[in-house]
Amino acid sequence: MERESLGTLLAMTGMFIYGLEPVVIKSNPSNPISFAAFSALTASLILWGSLIWSGDWREIRGNPRDLRKAFFVGLFGTALAYLAYSFGARMSTAINAALITRSEVLFSFFLSWLFLGERITRRLVVYSLFILTGLAFVITQGRSLELHLGDFLLLLVPLFWQLGHVIAKRLSYGPITIAALRNTFGFLLLFPLAAATSLELSRFVIAEGMIIALGQIVWYKSIKLINLSKATAIITPAPAVAIGIGVLLGESFTLYHAIGFLLITLGTLGAVKVKSELRT
Repeated sequence: MERESLGTLLAMTGMFIYGLEPVVIKSNPSNPISFAAFSALTASLILWGSLIWSGDWREIRGNPRDLRKAFFVGLFGTALAYLAYSFGARMSTAINAALITRSEVLFSFFLSWLFLGERITRRLVVYSLFILTGLAFVITQGRSLELHLGDFLLLLVPLFWQLGHVIAKRLSYGPITIAALRNTFGFLLLFPLAAATSLELSRFVIAEGMIIALGQIVWYKSIKLINLSKATAIITPAPAVAIGIGVLLGESFTLYHAIGFLLITLGTLGAVKVKSELRT
């Protein structure tokens, strides 16, 4: 399959995988930091099992210098992002958290342009605005937003995610190795904080760990093939997938849902057609 097409397909697959995550997180009754730590541990065990089985773990031994960069992927992408999300969401509202973290695509445009030399086309910007507007319709349901102190913490979450992705895109390791190292370092950083608050083991860490492992393999493979900015635009509607699952399970479907899903669909289909290019 053509490189661009495969990368696009993987990003769309990631959108659906990560769309399941809010359902699992919402069901978790345990300490959120402990949940994040043990979920990262579960994901890392799954990923290390795959690496050992395939023998791909040897690429770390072949290029140990990239371990330092992989640590920062775990620091930004997992540890700092989750802490900012956890404390920010407690000081804000669920609606604000869902919308503010979707600004990830805007951080992606800037950081991808600045550090990766990616070309951010007007078409991609327009299609991303369609997606963000659609998400606003679906999540707010016509209600106005009230800013809270926690919103400033929530604004750091997509920044941390994208800093981790920028570093990951430059790593020489394969997608499974990057994901394994990210979750290993993420667990090691989060575990002391979880132990200092309340260590609680929930059965939902198995489901979350599987989502993280599979989702990150697909994601890192995607951004190795296409622009990070394009992949981020495609994966942005992930919260709408969770809302769609809720509708299928019997939750009410409103006019705001209809308008939002239409805008999200148009924006996503448009973003898919944008070719990944570098600045000349």
